[in-house]
Amino acid sequence: MNALDSLYQQVILDHAKARHGDGELPDADASHFERNPTCGDEITVSLRLEPGTDRIAGLAWQGDGCSISMASASVLTDMAVGRTVPELLALTEEFRTMMRSRGVGEPDEDVLEDLVAFHGVSKFVMRVKCGMLAWVAAEAAAREATASR
Repeated sequence: MNALDSLYQQVILDHAKARHGDGELPDADASHFERNPTCGDEITVSLRLEPGTDRIAGLAWQGDGCSISMASASVLTDMAVGRTVPELLALTEEFRTMMRSRGVGEPDEDVLEDLVAFHGVSKFVMRVKCGMLAWVAAEAAAREATASR
């Protein structure tokens, strides 16, 4: 394992241990539950928009699963708050593209920030769903929150 892979692995482990956003979100505009039937990971992502806008004011999640899914949810929290729903959806699509890459290519660190740590996960098809689980839930919650306005 090279130094960069080791650093990325440490980012995942750090987020899995110190779970940013883990908990309830009072007054959420929408929540969405996702489950990975292959491994049993489960997560509910809740989000709240700034009144009258599509800007994410808060995002929290509750779940149980492997280090990859929990770390990904933690990174999601850090990256979603303050973005607009379209920005979050675009970032989710960038992450999805990287996760489907099977480790090929070089992800754009300027766009993906800490999410580049999951590039190595994309080599393991069975773990891609783990990394995407919170993002899929957030995507659905964001669409629901904006549709209800």
